[in-house]
Amino acid sequence: MRTTVWILGDQLLEQHPALMAAVAEEGRNHLHVVLVESRARAARLPYQRKKLVLLFSAMRHYAVMLKEQGYAVEILRAADMLSGLRKHIAAWRPDRIYCMAASEYAGRRFQERLDSRLGVPVVVLPNTQFLSGQFDPIPKPQAGKRYVMENFYRAMRRHFNLLMEQDGKPTGDLWNYDAENRRPLPKGTLPPERLRFEPDEITRQVMQEVAVIDNGVGTVDGFDLAVNHREATQAFLDFLDHRLESFGPYEDAMSSRSDILFHSLLSPYLNIGLLEPLPVAQLAEARFRDGQATLQSVEGFIRQVIGWREFIYWQYWRQMPGLKEVNFWNAHCSLPGFFWNAETDMNCLRIVLERALHYGYTHHIERLMVLSNFCLLAGISPQQVTDWFTACFVDAYEWVMLPNVLGMGLHADGGIIATKPYIASANYINKMSDYCAACRYDPKLRHGQNACPFNLLYWNFLIQHEQILRSGPRMGPNVLSLRRIGIKEQQAIQQQAGELSAIFSLVDLDPP
Repeated sequence: MRTTVWILGDQLLEQHPALMAAVAEEGRNHLHVVLVESRARAARLPYQRKKLVLLFSAMRHYAVMLKEQGYAVEILRAADMLSGLRKHIAAWRPDRIYCMAASEYAGRRFQERLDSRLGVPVVVLPNTQFLSGQFDPIPKPQAGKRYVMENFYRAMRRHFNLLMEQDGKPTGDLWNYDAENRRPLPKGTLPPERLRFEPDEITRQVMQEVAVIDNGVGTVDGFDLAVNHREATQAFLDFLDHRLESFGPYEDAMSSRSDILFHSLLSPYLNIGLLEPLPVAQLAEARFRDGQATLQSVEGFIRQVIGWREFIYWQYWRQMPGLKEVNFWNAHCSLPGFFWNAETDMNCLRIVLERALHYGYTHHIERLMVLSNFCLLAGISPQQVTDWFTACFVDAYEWVMLPNVLGMGLHADGGIIATKPYIASANYINKMSDYCAACRYDPKLRHGQNACPFNLLYWNFLIQHEQILRSGPRMGPNVLSLRRIGIKEQQAIQQQAGELSAIFSLVDLDPP
């Protein structure tokens, strides 16, 4: 029998289950591997050009790897996925197709209908890129019940035996060291540079192709990410050697001196299969067991990989397809134009936006407490914000951006994912970064010409939504602080915040 193995561009696993299953069933002699570069998929949003370079270059390097292993492989460039597969079927005439379930909702629905559209049986195997697909900590979730990440994370730790002792207790007797991981970066500290990779001939060709795409964010200039398994592993080992030790204490820090500080920058590779979560978590644990990294740093990193990442993926599938439309705070303002050009005199936003637009990456606290915090306080449409995040970041895919932005960042799902809205005034940014020192706005003023817009919008948000926030136990103390502000000052804050929102709407720009 002739067999096709169709591999998606974000499923570049070294041991791909569809490939392994097809080889076990039929052998290699009558097997053909196909990857499709879909122009329609690449043009769905004005994507970060560096993300497109990463994706297409990684796909082509993956094809080379499989060819070196003796597989027949082709990469098809097509108008869309369906036409590419039809072209392959017309030429190869397979008896059946193997593939792995897509990580995104629309992709999986496409796979479910594929056999009738192609006229060929399609075998869709379970997705193995996520640990929660192999072990489900909450197999039968109840409708309307809130599930917190911490319990999910503990179940994952137990099942995969990460940072656990023989008596069933967590290593160090604590499950979570988050309280110790909230230090600002000390003055004079300069984190080590991450490992960068010189583009090879394949990547340079991709860069030339992506550079001429009309609709996109940023440029291909300076692309230096890993594009194959070997390089991704080198990037991971570089993190373990040079940044893991300090990752924990400064996990929440922000600085103009460094874009990633001590973060790993591994999400682009995990999200397309160049790295896999369990080996990554196990190697990080080994550094602690060998005395090369502190428990607070290793636990914080493992919590991101097998806790938050897996919980987000679980929440995505729990809430889809309705998650795309949530808007708990009834926010309808347009995304300000400076999100597409970083031309704002708010120093924190300018720095973070420049990083997103030029490099396609900012670490998670900048995404949460600067970008999402601003958008939530300003009442910007959750769907516009999510589209922007999805367009701009190299690690962006729907399964990660919808729950992270709509649920965690904007609290637009009403608290299904996060137990409170993550809102903060300028005081938080001033405490955790060096951004405010070089800004024209005063982080201590609540209103007035020189008041930081974060302060105006924060207090205006509390005033607008006082009744809702008061009912939430985690936001109650914030609302009680309104008692210190007189009615006249509250009115002044609301008036100035309204004027500010009007200005944002006036400078609205179309995406590039």
